[in-house]
Amino acid sequence: MAFTAADVKNLREMTGVGMMDCKKALAASDGDIDKAIEFLREKGLAASAKKAGRVAAEGMAYAAVIDGMGVVVEVNAETDFVGKNEKFVDFVKGVAATVAANKPADLDALMACKYNGTENTVTEQQQEMVLVIGENIKVRRFAFFTEGVSVPYIHAGGKIGVLVNLAVEGGIDATEIGKDVAMQIAALNPRFWDKSQVTQDVLDEEKKIMMVQMANDPKMASKPEAVREKIVMGKLNKFYAENCLLQQEFVKDNTMTVEKYIASAAKALGGTVTFKDAVRFEKGEGIEKKQENFAAEIASMVKG
Repeated sequence: MAFTAADVKNLREMTGVGMMDCKKALAASDGDIDKAIEFLREKGLAASAKKAGRVAAEGMAYAAVIDGMGVVVEVNAETDFVGKNEKFVDFVKGVAATVAANKPADLDALMACKYNGTENTVTEQQQEMVLVIGENIKVRRFAFFTEGVSVPYIHAGGKIGVLVNLAVEGGIDATEIGKDVAMQIAALNPRFWDKSQVTQDVLDEEKKIMMVQMANDPKMASKPEAVREKIVMGKLNKFYAENCLLQQEFVKDNTMTVEKYIASAAKALGGTVTFKDAVRFEKGEGIEKKQENFAAEIASMVKG
């Protein structure tokens, strides 16, 4: 019995197994879907399908410079324990190396790339890791910089991965400057890199909140509107200092902003450094973790 591309897609969706393995299974099973599923289970591949539905919110954020290119990736697993597993860590590093070698346009493109040093795609390698480790594992996101000088920083063994991108002139080594900035980003997670990135709608919302707060304050409400506007401008500077990386107080020396630190540290080295961009990945951010209710589980078992 012949099979179509739609059958391959269907089998993939049913089992979570890679396209090539689904194709082989259908060929070996004469196009019969049920037999193909059985074939994959016998090969130990379809075991990963059951795990694919489980929430993976742990794992590792990893940043590195590979062949002069800055790369940051996040790969998730189900438990913190697996995030420290040597095989898992090697897999994450291999994903980063694959990104550096292929510069994929998006996650789908990355998953279709040949995993670094193998003939498997990243999807197939991920499925192998699921079988080896016994947990749902998912490559979640990545970013890279091809220009300038990139400096990576990994916080708390992979809880946070930061990649800072700088323009460096004067032949100086800006690694320490980049690392200091990356540590600031890891610790304070600024909403914006620079006040120039704060959009008008954000400013309008902040101004509105501040004006309402003053209107509700008897001391402030009696002040002329021009005075209140002036106070709002002062408060906006505080907003920038709290939310914008370059305007923030430098954590290691609160007598200067991050912007001033970069300029003075570069000058001391005999060159210039300009902050260009950065990426901060915190493992599991935005993923809804399953809350286990053990008391309810035990109660239902007792009732049963």
